[in-house]
Amino acid sequence: MSRIAATFAKTKKENRAALIAFLTAGDPSIEATPALLDSLVENGVDIIELGMPFSDPMADGPAIQKANLRALAAKTGYNDIFRIATEFRKRHPETPLILMGYANPMTFKGSDNFAASAKEAGVDGIICVDIPPEEDAALGVSVREKGMDMIRLATPTSDEARLKIILDGASGFLYYVSVAGVTGLQQATEASIEAALDRIKAVTDLPVAVGFGIRSPEQAAAIAKKADAVVVGSAFVSCIEKAVANHQDPNAALETLAKELSTAISDARKEAAL
Repeated sequence: MSRIAATFAKTKKENRAALIAFLTAGDPSIEATPALLDSLVENGVDIIELGMPFSDPMADGPAIQKANLRALAAKTGYNDIFRIATEFRKRHPETPLILMGYANPMTFKGSDNFAASAKEAGVDGIICVDIPPEEDAALGVSVREKGMDMIRLATPTSDEARLKIILDGASGFLYYVSVAGVTGLQQATEASIEAALDRIKAVTDLPVAVGFGIRSPEQAAAIAKKADAVVVGSAFVSCIEKAVANHQDPNAALETLAKELSTAISDARKEAAL
């Protein structure tokens, strides 16, 4: 059983959603990233998404765009990302690690090279925002050949026919982008998310993670009542930005938010059952 599958089996047994956290590799610096990842894992995060910095992150809102620029300013490169991943795997042998990003930084050295490096570093899955299922050969084939999950994205506009295409070759979990637009700026209604989850779960047994626009424990808890996982990115990235701007320890800020989110998610279904 893969680490991702084992994690979802564990959270299902515990009757809770998983907490998935996103950080950009190299933000605010290459040296700071490992400790930030540790802070997340040690405070209730179940799965890590590590963003690969890119100069044109078109699907991301202002917070993650600025994180990409900070990481690039810190000269975070291809090899740095895999070194961070390798060191993470040594410290956290059971926590799933996903690389998330765009086609350019993933494939500029070739998809086979990228997949081999990711596998060697202990990466469990890949999310590529701008390679559609119709162009799966550009990356998905190499990823699956190395035994990693190719995690696909669905949106509110993904109808039944589109979902079949998205799910063909997808594994690990399905990432449901709950709003149309970029990350971190909007929040979908609870009713619309529940309806979408019903529609998606009718056509797949993959766990469904919901993300985009989730910033507070209250929002996370509402989604965790029905989703298999809650994805939080911009809120964590903003914590880092604010702490650095105020000359504070970003680890402390991440620890506090991770604990709050984890507790809210863990309690969500218990409260719903009362």
